Amino acid sequence: MTVVRSTLPDEARRVSCEALQDTLVDLLGLSLIGKQAHWNVVGPRFRSIHLQLDEVVSAARAQADTVAERAAALGVPPDGRPETIAGAFSLPAPEEGWLRDSEAVRVLTEALGAAISRLRERIDATEKADLVTQDLLISITAELEKQRWMFEAENFPGES
Repeated sequence: MTVVRSTLPDEARRVSCEALQDTLVDLLGLSLIGKQAHWNVVGPRFRSIHLQLDEVVSAARAQADTVAERAAALGVPPDGRPETIAGAFSLPAPEEGWLRDSEAVRVLTEALGAAISRLRERIDATEKADLVTQDLLISITAELEKQRWMFEAENFPGES
């Protein structure tokens, strides 16, 4: 049953909503690993990284809401259930337990980088299908790239 009728042709809607669902999984997963790192980060840069992790979590959650609402507007129910996220999430994540500040930065930099790479693929996939969805994905990519840059700068020039 379709509650909302999309103005997009079926194939364009399928491509767009697949990109949106995959992005929803990545964003909700990022918010979870961000919180996991936030609760467990230790080290001399604890406070700054602790606060920066909350920025990533807030951004990911806000963007996830926008992505889910876009899918709903296209007539496809978004799926953010825990079992869906757990079954589909595959970005780098921290290990269990305390997380050294430099390791938290490394993990978040890698997770954000992987999410950005996938978003760029989805941007390409939605170019012909739906420019509105593509625009949304572009704006999310810009925000995640900003967050990745901020984390990457934390470990400059890198661990030896």
